Amino acid sequence: MNKLKWGIIGGGLMGREFASALGRWFALTQDDVPPCELVAVCDLSETARNWFERVPTISQITGDADALLRNPDVDAVYIALPHQLHREFYLRALDAGKDLLAEKPFGIDLEAAQSVRDRARELGRFVRCSSELPFTPGGQAVWKALANLDWLGRILEIRAGFHHSSDLDATKPANWKRQNATCGEAGAMNDLGMHVAHLPLRLGWKPARVYAQLQHGPSERPDGRGGVTACDTWDNALLHCDVEIGGESVPMRWEMKRLAPGETNTWFIEVLGTDGGVAFSTKEPKTLRVFEREGSRQWWKTTDLGHQMAFETVTGGIFEAGFPDSILQMLAAFAAERAGTLGGRLGMVTPDEAVVSHQVWRAALVSQREKRAVEID
Repeated sequence: MNKLKWGIIGGGLMGREFASALGRWFALTQDDVPPCELVAVCDLSETARNWFERVPTISQITGDADALLRNPDVDAVYIALPHQLHREFYLRALDAGKDLLAEKPFGIDLEAAQSVRDRARELGRFVRCSSELPFTPGGQAVWKALANLDWLGRILEIRAGFHHSSDLDATKPANWKRQNATCGEAGAMNDLGMHVAHLPLRLGWKPARVYAQLQHGPSERPDGRGGVTACDTWDNALLHCDVEIGGESVPMRWEMKRLAPGETNTWFIEVLGTDGGVAFSTKEPKTLRVFEREGSRQWWKTTDLGHQMAFETVTGGIFEAGFPDSILQMLAAFAAERAGTLGGRLGMVTPDEAVVSHQVWRAALVSQREKRAVEID
């Protein structure tokens, strides 16, 4: 297969993680994943650009995004910029003839997400949105378990979430994710929500209506320059949703929390039915919990998953997987799906799914404001 050559716009934390994952591409051992390499990077910061000088495959390091987008050697770009810049730079990449791996939330709001999706469709570009955590071994195990829903019986409830506690410390300096102008009015939903929505939406579980309970954290924080700055984003979001499954209305709760005492970075999903169920949390990364019932008897079974990945690597399944491995798996899914070789493996978030997530966030904002359940378009 032809080599997929990447460019990065935004060389911060996630840009460096992306570059590191591409640097380990040789670890993938399956013939159905195209070879990939990083050939170009763009960032306004000279310090950020200098970090990429250690990457031997890069031939272009620039502070000019348009110069990168004019580079004929770049097939696809990964863009990791603050949310208010998504629409502008995603559209510029598409108009330049590049395929796109977009950072969540795929635009600061619904209109931005729709405009990017529609332009990608018009131009015939391959576009996906980032969501790493379902590419952990546990996330893959849940995906496989739910490929056939018959064994669950009647589905009774669904719960998915992403919790961390980074905002509990009111003295932590604010960054752009703490302000509506740059993060978006949806706040924690924009920041964390794609991880939560990815698997439910891929399973076809689009919420029909939502009742939202949103919470603010501290109203101001240090600005890192000796002063303070206002913080107006929502830090916690509980979305109580109805979803139609098999002709039944099923309660589904999505949880996105920056104020979750005791949590460092926990992603989880749980699906329970009358006959079976499945639950996974990154708090116990090797453990898959499966519920089974037979007549009056019922029990939970636990399985030690190990760390085998969907896209096989030289790393044995007995060795522990981490976040960098999930990024490598996610990028392998992008490359394989783009080449038409994904098969039955989990793919990345599609533009249509990203738009649906924004429809849910918009309805949640209305629900919070009006204190009622809101239908989702």
